[in-house]
Amino acid sequence: MQAAREVLGGFKFSKDTPWQKEFEETFPYEETEDQIRAWEEVKRCMESEKPMDILICGDVGYGKTEVAMRAAFKAVMDSKQVAFLVPTTILAEQHYQNFKKRLERFPVRVEMLSRFKSKSEQKKIIEDISKGLVDIIVGTHRILSQDVKFKDLGLLIIDEEQRFGVKQKERIKKMKMCVDVLTLTATPIPRTLYMSLSGIKSISLIKTPPKERLAIKTKVTIFSKELIRDAILKEYSRGGQVYFIENRIKDIPKIEKMLKSILPSCIKIGIAHGRMKAKELEEVMILFLRKEIDCLLSTAIVESGLDIPLANTLIVNNAHRFGLADLHQLRGRVGRFNIQAFAYFLVPKKECISKEAKKRLEAIEKFSYLGAGFDIAMRDLELRGAGNILGEQQHGFIWQIGLDLYCRLLKIEIEKLREEFSILKK
Repeated sequence: MQAAREVLGGFKFSKDTPWQKEFEETFPYEETEDQIRAWEEVKRCMESEKPMDILICGDVGYGKTEVAMRAAFKAVMDSKQVAFLVPTTILAEQHYQNFKKRLERFPVRVEMLSRFKSKSEQKKIIEDISKGLVDIIVGTHRILSQDVKFKDLGLLIIDEEQRFGVKQKERIKKMKMCVDVLTLTATPIPRTLYMSLSGIKSISLIKTPPKERLAIKTKVTIFSKELIRDAILKEYSRGGQVYFIENRIKDIPKIEKMLKSILPSCIKIGIAHGRMKAKELEEVMILFLRKEIDCLLSTAIVESGLDIPLANTLIVNNAHRFGLADLHQLRGRVGRFNIQAFAYFLVPKKECISKEAKKRLEAIEKFSYLGAGFDIAMRDLELRGAGNILGEQQHGFIWQIGLDLYCRLLKIEIEKLREEFSILKK
């Protein structure tokens, strides 16, 4: 597929329209230097004949989504459709609302495909996508279904790519061989990072923090009811909200009981996890957004993209069970503005933790400064290996396959395709 993309080429997008400038001016914040540079790089790739395959790597809240929005708008200005793939229903809803708000002045149709939509609504949206009536579709893996067919897809955006399996990512790329691909992540999986560092994919870093952003105070410590109580009450007393993460759904009732026993009744606790009905989950998240819930007891379903300004304390139980990238993504749920945020990663007694888990926890505590996402990804690459570039495993060591072998195979394949095309042309 990589070889065919090299030979076939892609769609060469036009230079910016006057509307592009108008759309960019609707961004309510001041762009950082890195954000401007990343957008210029994406624009340059879109305006070339070679199909774009670029990774935007930047910490949570550093403006990756804005780069993606500008790219989506540019694609639509050339009458191309855009698919924006996200890992969770909640994140799909948030991106959908952001797009609707930003595009209200422009004749661009945005729709969403996720379990928040009824079957009849989904059917109508899918029909309109195939007719080219939908310009931008935001959705979960529902976009990958066989019944979703685009009339003229020009740009594919993958948000939080580490949350998708390799099979899912390869499948969506095959939706259109010559489509431009833009990948957004705070912490790329080792395999993707290695491919970027090796020049197989392009990479653009956004390392400049937004103005007035404060580093999150991070602490790895042994589970303590007293610490949990003090951390929640401290956040509550300053008018803030708390995330409490417990990733085993079966343990959530036990944790809820514990929280209610140590906290005053004035602190309202909400529950969110993936087995809840879509409507129930949506209602809980809306209540949390409206500050009608003080402490959200949740699985890692909240890991991606949620933007709750008043939530500035994070407590993760059994943190040793999470991957390094997951821990950093979870930490990114707090400290998104100019308020000092706190992240507590709780573990059982030290002797219960594996050597690998200890290394991950040491890394998350060490790399807690602003813009640490890329350094965390590099540490993850060291700990897990680069993965099998030609296979499905996303971790493992590169010398088992070898980059040299990959590059030679790719070169041979490209030459074969070129010969085939030259014969067909004759």
